[in-house]
Amino acid sequence: MQDITLTCKDCGNEFVWTAGEQEFYQQKGLTNQPVRCPECRKKRKAARAAREASDNQQA
Repeated sequence: MQDITLTCKDCGNEFVWTAGEQEFYQQKGLTNQPVRCPECRKKRKAARAAREASDNQQA
């Protein structure tokens, strides 16, 4: 495996999907390449967590 340059679906910036990350994905049984850069993944995860926390408080 070798490093691959991908383009983020959200921000449009290029990011490198390293060979090590590819191996990790393969070990976990994941077959798709990431579509978001690490920064956008963090933002999306934080937004999802905040939304779930808000939903739990309202219930």
